[in-house]
Amino acid sequence: MDRSKIAEQTAEFASLMQRAQELAKRSSASALAKATGNEFSVLDSGTVAQAYARVGMKLAQNPFALAQFQIDLWSNSAKAWAGAWTGEGEDSKDRRFRDGRWTSDPVSRGLRDVHLAIEGAADRLIETLPKGDKDSLRVRFYTRQLLSALSPSNYLALNPAARERFLETDGRSLLDGFRNLLDDLERGDGRLDINMTDREAFEVGRDLATTPGQVIYQNELIQLIHYEPLTMTQFKRPLLFVPPWINKYYIFDMKPENSLVRYMLEQGHSVFLISWVNPTKQHAALSFEDYMRLGPLTALDAITDATGEDEFDILGFCIGGILVTATLAYMAAKGDKRVKTATTLATMVDFTDVGEIGVFIDRDRLQVLREHMAEKGYLENHHLQDMFSMIRENDLIWSFHVMNYLMGRKPPAFDLLFWNGDSTRLPAAMLLWYLEKIYIENGLRKAGHLTMDGLPIDIGKIDIPFYVFATKEDHIAPWNSIYPTTGLLGGDTTFVLGGSGHIAGVINPPAKRPKYGFWTSAAAYPADPQDWLTKAEAHQGSWWPNWAEWIESHSKGKKVPAYVPGSGALKPIEPAPGSYVRAG
Repeated sequence: MDRSKIAEQTAEFASLMQRAQELAKRSSASALAKATGNEFSVLDSGTVAQAYARVGMKLAQNPFALAQFQIDLWSNSAKAWAGAWTGEGEDSKDRRFRDGRWTSDPVSRGLRDVHLAIEGAADRLIETLPKGDKDSLRVRFYTRQLLSALSPSNYLALNPAARERFLETDGRSLLDGFRNLLDDLERGDGRLDINMTDREAFEVGRDLATTPGQVIYQNELIQLIHYEPLTMTQFKRPLLFVPPWINKYYIFDMKPENSLVRYMLEQGHSVFLISWVNPTKQHAALSFEDYMRLGPLTALDAITDATGEDEFDILGFCIGGILVTATLAYMAAKGDKRVKTATTLATMVDFTDVGEIGVFIDRDRLQVLREHMAEKGYLENHHLQDMFSMIRENDLIWSFHVMNYLMGRKPPAFDLLFWNGDSTRLPAAMLLWYLEKIYIENGLRKAGHLTMDGLPIDIGKIDIPFYVFATKEDHIAPWNSIYPTTGLLGGDTTFVLGGSGHIAGVINPPAKRPKYGFWTSAAAYPADPQDWLTKAEAHQGSWWPNWAEWIESHSKGKKVPAYVPGSGALKPIEPAPGSYVRAG
């Protein structure tokens, strides 16, 4: 490197250090202000410490397991290190180490294989702990977090690809990584807000949420979008989409080729969609019942005003699916039979086994959350983002740490990750009731346990055709925890399992080169989900046509001239995507 480049990079480094010092001052002031209030964190160090203490006492009573752990640790680590120099042993399929330099360099290979041996020994020790125990779950989870953080792939000196890039760029990669780190810290006001995609590549209404439509109704909680028809005739029953309110609605309306809304319009459905408001302090008192009353129930009434129809199909995704299920149970209690088919995507109604999310939520943490939200009236959006990212830490945290900071690169444009980062706040009353009554008490599963608008509800009274879709690698709503829905509803239930995870498995449109398949079965549903999967039929490609065929099979094929937004009693307020979805 010549002197001019050295001088240039030195000046650049000095400028970045000045930014870092200014950020540190702001962050210190912010941290001091937060320390005086009831600040919430997804990581509760006290609870974690207690879990490790109790688990340690249990392990002390099982000396054989501890002895086996030590044998595994030392013997497998020694074997791994020796194999790195002789070339023996299998290559790793771990995505953290997919770069060929982890194999070609003996030192890097040894570091990799020893680390994997340590992770394996820890997993086998933890497997000896009692199943279903909260302490065991926490120890398993946080041990994995620690070991993932200690992976040699996360350190410049130990990562051969990062070292080589540093040398190839004459240190530029590290400067760029430092700048990326400061950008992420500044955007998070001192909190590390990891950039997962090119945020400048997308704009709602320009690149995403572009399907033409009109907002035809709004209240303090929702805007209702009626989409322009894409066929001359449409099925007589309108279809209502109920998205989650943890993120924005346009997960249903991504790029045109990935839009489930557009796909269903092309199949001849009249599509209506709820766009939730991003809550502020003024929405603090909104309850789960308010979400039902002002959301799906009001939307159904509005669709009747817009079309004259009084029979509907409905779909809900994630927590939107939980709301749909609760709403249908409420309608069943009232004798309201307007909804003729229902679909839920990645939706649990039985919370017996919630997976790793259970690490973060119990009654003690609920009280901390209550105190935190007492003043603001809502939960900030980044807490749930952090929680979901930690469940897939290597994919959603450490991979970006390596790319953004060690390699000094910018993440590529990815629409799903842009949507994932466009999260919303959650109002206090709704969230506290949901976590206590539905999550902790598992109230939806118990007939009469929950009361909605004064009526005890029972999801077993829902006697309409129900399409339950789950995804095999879902880290938020595990598919084997969704499967029990098949035995809880009162009507004809169809269970379909898709490939991939919570988002990519749902947004899996038909394509010439399909990404993920799905599984179906016409047989009765056994109690064990693995028994169902063993006998299920595997299909290539998207599940979307399967769902469209299922809805059509229950529509009796009756079609009418297409419903045009604004042609009924409700006139357009503003074009889609509307203003609620754009609010930060």
